[in-house]
Amino acid sequence: TLTETQFSIDNPCVKSDIVHCLWRQFRRTATAALISEGLNDVQEIIKTEKAFPERRLRGVLEELSIGCSRFVTLANKDVNQAGRTKLDRERLKSCMREMDSMGQQAKQIRTQVKKNTVKDKLKLVQNFLQRLRFLADEPQHSIPDVFIWMMSNNKRIAYARVPSKDILYSIVDEETGKDCGKVKAVFLKLPGKKGFGHAGWTVQAKLELYLWLGLNKQRKDFLTGLPNGFEELKATKTGPGLQSVPPVSLVYNMKQVFQLRAHMYQARSLFAADSSGLSDPFARVFFSTHSQVTEVLSETLCPTWDQLLVFDDVELFGEASELRDDPPIIVVEIYDQDTVGKAEFIGRTFAKPTIKMCDEHYGPPRFPPQLEYYQIYRGNCTAGELLAAFELLQIGQGGRADLPPLEGPTDSERGPILPVPLGIRPVLSRYRIEVLFWGLRDLKRINLAQVDRPRVDIECAGRGVQSALIQNYKKNPNFSTLVKWFEVDLPENELLHPPLNIRVVDCRAFGRYILVGSHAVSSLRRFIYSTPDKNSNNWATAGAHLLSSRTFSRPAGDIVVNMDSDPGVRKMDTVVKLDAVSCFFKFTRSIVTEEENDKKKKKKKKKGGVEEEDETDERVLDWWSKYFASIETLKEVCLLFSNIKPDDLLLKGSKMKEKTKEKKSSKDKKKGLAADGSERRPVKTKVDELVVYNKELETEYGNFEDWLHTFNLYRGKAGDDDEHALDDDRIVGRFKGSLCMYKLPLSEEITREAGFDPNMGMFQSIPHNDPINVLVRVYVVRATELHPADINGKADPYIVIKLGKSEVKDKENYISKQLNPVFGKSFDIEATFPMESMLTVSVYDWDLVGTDDLIGETKIDLENRFYSKFRVTCGISSNYSLHGYNVWRDPMKPSQILAKLCKEGKIDGPHYGPGGKVKVANRIFTGPTEIEDENGLKKQTEEHLALAVLNHWEEIPRVGCKLVPEHVETRPLLNPDKPGIEQGRIEMWVDMFPMDMPAPGPAIDISPRKPKRYELRVIIWNTDEVILEDDDYFTGEKSSDIFVRGWLKGQQEDKQDTDVHYHSLTGEGNFNWRFVFPFDYLMAEEKIVISKKESMFSWDETEYKIPPRLTLQVWDADHFSADDFLGAIELDLNRFPRGAKTAKQCSIDMIRNEQELPTISIFKQKRVKGWWPFVARDENDEMELTGKVEAELHLLTAEEAEKSPVGLGRNEPDPLEKPNRPDTSLMWFLGPLKSIRYFIWHNYRWLILKALGLILLLLMLGLFLYSIPGYLVKKMLGA
Repeated sequence: TLTETQFSIDNPCVKSDIVHCLWRQFRRTATAALISEGLNDVQEIIKTEKAFPERRLRGVLEELSIGCSRFVTLANKDVNQAGRTKLDRERLKSCMREMDSMGQQAKQIRTQVKKNTVKDKLKLVQNFLQRLRFLADEPQHSIPDVFIWMMSNNKRIAYARVPSKDILYSIVDEETGKDCGKVKAVFLKLPGKKGFGHAGWTVQAKLELYLWLGLNKQRKDFLTGLPNGFEELKATKTGPGLQSVPPVSLVYNMKQVFQLRAHMYQARSLFAADSSGLSDPFARVFFSTHSQVTEVLSETLCPTWDQLLVFDDVELFGEASELRDDPPIIVVEIYDQDTVGKAEFIGRTFAKPTIKMCDEHYGPPRFPPQLEYYQIYRGNCTAGELLAAFELLQIGQGGRADLPPLEGPTDSERGPILPVPLGIRPVLSRYRIEVLFWGLRDLKRINLAQVDRPRVDIECAGRGVQSALIQNYKKNPNFSTLVKWFEVDLPENELLHPPLNIRVVDCRAFGRYILVGSHAVSSLRRFIYSTPDKNSNNWATAGAHLLSSRTFSRPAGDIVVNMDSDPGVRKMDTVVKLDAVSCFFKFTRSIVTEEENDKKKKKKKKKGGVEEEDETDERVLDWWSKYFASIETLKEVCLLFSNIKPDDLLLKGSKMKEKTKEKKSSKDKKKGLAADGSERRPVKTKVDELVVYNKELETEYGNFEDWLHTFNLYRGKAGDDDEHALDDDRIVGRFKGSLCMYKLPLSEEITREAGFDPNMGMFQSIPHNDPINVLVRVYVVRATELHPADINGKADPYIVIKLGKSEVKDKENYISKQLNPVFGKSFDIEATFPMESMLTVSVYDWDLVGTDDLIGETKIDLENRFYSKFRVTCGISSNYSLHGYNVWRDPMKPSQILAKLCKEGKIDGPHYGPGGKVKVANRIFTGPTEIEDENGLKKQTEEHLALAVLNHWEEIPRVGCKLVPEHVETRPLLNPDKPGIEQGRIEMWVDMFPMDMPAPGPAIDISPRKPKRYELRVIIWNTDEVILEDDDYFTGEKSSDIFVRGWLKGQQEDKQDTDVHYHSLTGEGNFNWRFVFPFDYLMAEEKIVISKKESMFSWDETEYKIPPRLTLQVWDADHFSADDFLGAIELDLNRFPRGAKTAKQCSIDMIRNEQELPTISIFKQKRVKGWWPFVARDENDEMELTGKVEAELHLLTAEEAEKSPVGLGRNEPDPLEKPNRPDTSLMWFLGPLKSIRYFIWHNYRWLILKALGLILLLLMLGLFLYSIPGYLVKKMLGA
């Protein structure tokens, strides 16, 4: 293409080949626009709380995947390389890689989108959109942009920059700029530094322009996008060859007259522009060359203007049909009115009106227009929403008399302000809003003065209610009167409900009050009360857990839930939950499949026929056994279901068993296992388990806001970033309470219920908010992935617990140089709710000099947990035991808990019957009725039945919910100085016990397991087939001086060597040498624990945990040069292949196919003997066999080793015999002779044997021939 610039007579030409990048740029832009539109749909679905937002998000991800794939396909087909530089080619490759990567990620994330992960995945897709927009911005776009300047007195006062790519014309629609050939509203801004920040957001002028940029040969098409009805006024030719293109001006003879009606109803969640945290907003509406403003409403973030703005005699040019299809844009700007100075810009939004032509009927479905929400933007971030409607009415020949009348409510107090007409304003109904005033928390100082007598004001649609005054905030921050209500007229359409404003004021002397903070509840939908359906069971997964293996008489309509008779093996349905972010599986209960039950009941037989019990002695089990068993189960499930589609993740009953068996059989076939897999995988010990959450407990249970909600109070001017609504610096406190909204009149069935208190409204059966003393027991298990705090890249962490005025520092027990410390601590703190309800668990870094540094902290609101119906005070165990590692730790027994829940929920039951049955409501549960005490005696109990009901409490009609099980939660550690950046994670849980209830038992011992002292004795008996490295000086025959070296991983400085077997000509070596390796071992973690100082300047020892691996190496000893390495083998002492019985059976396949061979553990086998191969890498980096070693491994505990000591090598005590080696005392003299002997015998052994045999045969034949004549003569003569 040629772009021409006139330079008088001389016209230079510049070649600019940009066609090859146009289609790629616009393809990326189109994909980004498509994804942006889809994301807006998803956000709208979430905002309006419609069903299935995950389906739309999956569709967006599919569109993204298809768009990326199509781009890569078309880019690969474009083989034209003419005119492209290396930079062009490399950028294309980079874009293709990026697009392909996004497409693959989108395809993968699409399978992980679930109802509970929509918001997380939405953020990832927004990141994709930013990457797409970045790629769509072509850095090598060679056509300059278009600048539009507004001049005044020859000064440039405002400008606009229009990217040339947006107005570039092409005959191909996909390669045409998005604004080419269109009438577009352009906003001018201040030039230079004045255009940044708040001043840059304010519009200096609005222009409506028609822009077109194209080639000279395409000039005939540049007016095709203009509205029809104009005449071109062309200039006369002023010189030879000059064309009058474009025309000097356009004269429009066709114009339409309209009336614009802007129905400004309300706005919500506006930007806080004043220091009080509120604004004084008003709206300014721009249309064509007209503008009007609404009235100013003081101190609110959710103004309700209810105002109609009428724009008369608006002239628009063009045909009526064109204006109807593409009406001009309306600009609405929101400002904050300040007492001094100019109004401050809050935000801007755009809208298109609904057009009615004069020949159209003003009626449904298009008229009157419905109110819609428009997003308000402030720069790049959102600043609220506007609820409005806009209609553009054409004025015909009859004038304004033909326009629809303005029928609205008359209000003399508003003067000339017109309200929104009745057909457009929402249809109102009478609602009652009940407010639960619970208390205020963490109120900050206002103007350096403490808040002493706060009050809460609730306002919605001009009506409201005030809470009781808190007389002394320090002594008791709770309200004396819990429930108040007010009635208000609200729209029947829930989406149009106005926001509810919560304002907290501090009442001071002389009737003064100061605003403390405010909160706007933008959506009241979640607080709308719905009458329960009595025909519905109201329980989750109805009928999913039914196992009717027994038949017994029961009333009609009762549902039976059958439990297994053995409390240790629970045959429950498997419900596996998959966390899409971290591929984390979680069992809701201790789950055992039937085939595993069969394995556990089997007994393994030893060689002698003696049966070995698979049961583990409970005396050696502790809490860590449960913890590690739970972690191991999660790993197995994650591995087992790694290839299952997301749609099949929730499997129950026989389907799950079939899937499990199919997966197991397929994996067994791959590994060459037997049908039952017993040879390959050790049978898992039957250990009760708990639930390990990889996130906060609040995330799993909706922040425990089942009836008590927490509203953050904001004060101060909001920031101009994307997350200004979540700015912690503006939070000045928290209001605890709740809302309930319902339409009047209320059903009489509700008020007639037994025990209904009219003073409490819908908040029946809630506890009182008087102060209560509570024992808080905090268990801290471990921390992971801590942020380094020292120069050496490590940290010395310790725990600090803070609750109210109580603070516990565990500084003395800091863990040296660890980023994944195991604390294993429990802390008991007495607290009084509500004054002391915010628990802070901090991890500090210990420093020898100076103050300790905060690594991170996590905060837990204990009050919401304490009062939640999910019963978070103490997790429900999966099994009830009176003793052992799984002893029941709640001061209340399961039967007492069940009775209390039934009483509080007004549920019939529990009724215990014969045959191990209990009835609660219309549910019948069956289960075991015997329990075993410490002495092994069995007695009758109802606790197993009660626990079965508690574990299935979500199935109880009306009041059922998922009770929190025995668990460990994982919480992120955050540092206030580094907001938003996770500094690590901490695993912990909290138990709470009211002081007026029975005292709980002692805290569970979760102290870290101490490593056990072991001694590993390794006897190196022989080696064979070791490769020969040395050449004999006389004969040239190869030989080696063999010795073996061994050590445990992490203890290289304690490596041990055998003596040297000199001059081995066959690779055979005899040693009879003993290595002794003492070490500390953690059985649960399968790790060796090593404590040593990192350097001589270290203050204390650092603890390392490494896998137990034994390394054996074979070397060739040299006198003057360095020893030669020949080969090695590394044995994982927990899983290593069994040694071969003979050297012949030992091969390199024992290393290559280690995963497929049966493995043994020295910690279970205790003593193992056999042959193992030595291997090394050859020149091609492939493993080759370099020798074989016969070794014996013997593992003893420290006590056993002390009773039977042994010496190193062949020393006392218990010495080993010296090996039978060739005599080396006269090696310097006999060496050559022996070398000759070995040389002749080794090479000509069979030839020599054959020659000797032949000679012997010839001698016998000669003797026979020599002696036979004499024997014949004697025989003939009879001698």
